[in-house]
Amino acid sequence: MQGTVDGFSYGLVTPVAAYVMACLGGALGLRCTTRSIHDGGSFKPGWLALGATAIGSGVWTMHFIAMMGFTVAEAPVGYDRPTTFASLAVAIVMAGIGIFIVGYRGATRMALVTGGTITGLGVASMHYLGMAGMRLQGRVEYDTLTVVLSVVIAVVAATSALWAAVMVHGFLASLGASLVMGIAVSGMHYTGMAAVSVHLHGAAGSAGTGESAATLLAPMLVGPVVFLLLAAVVVMFDPLLVMGRPDWQQSPQGIPARPGVPAQRAGQGQAAAWAADRSPRRGSQRSGDW
Repeated sequence: MQGTVDGFSYGLVTPVAAYVMACLGGALGLRCTTRSIHDGGSFKPGWLALGATAIGSGVWTMHFIAMMGFTVAEAPVGYDRPTTFASLAVAIVMAGIGIFIVGYRGATRMALVTGGTITGLGVASMHYLGMAGMRLQGRVEYDTLTVVLSVVIAVVAATSALWAAVMVHGFLASLGASLVMGIAVSGMHYTGMAAVSVHLHGAAGSAGTGESAATLLAPMLVGPVVFLLLAAVVVMFDPLLVMGRPDWQQSPQGIPARPGVPAQRAGQGQAAAWAADRSPRRGSQRSGDW
């Protein structure tokens, strides 16, 4: 018996909330990765780890907020807690591998392709591992071509996000990149959900073996959501993260560089400052002599 699947049982509430969380996680991850590039010291691994956790938590939270709207009309849907938590760990670890590759290797083509592929496969693995945690009196089946398409979308989205983290500077540009990333991640999720069909076993309406979506998912989402909010506070209080000011926009003396005007050498800058400081004095002395 085929089950009647509905992925939008709450209307637009779950898709919009899921998209917002995907954008928040993507924005924080991109900004932390950008910050790590400008910080070559001991804090670099910390920024990369924070970015990986933000992206992984954002994608995982997006997935399970969207899954709150997933129902099968003929049978309740439950979720296995260990499998659900394992999908969160997979998302963070795989995103971390990709981010660390790009963070330390730079924006080379090989680093972006390798890091983006690993991160994208991590996002797809999180999605399908989370789906494997569903418990219902039936069997979940997938359309192979649609699954492949969802994995391709995940890899392209992850590669584009890592490229944006390295190449896009400035708060507004990064915000736009995170909005696009949210669309891509949400698109990957709902493409994967379009591949789902459910074949029910036994009598319709029999209970699943796991906990209900509201009972299990709502408390589990509290931790990642709180983490994303705390990470947002960290980003807000870091001026370089908020403004996205690249290092090359300043001269070595800390004077902002002007377009078309070559930067002064250290000795020339000091000599010019000394001359500017001395010339009025000499002029006033001469006028006094006369």
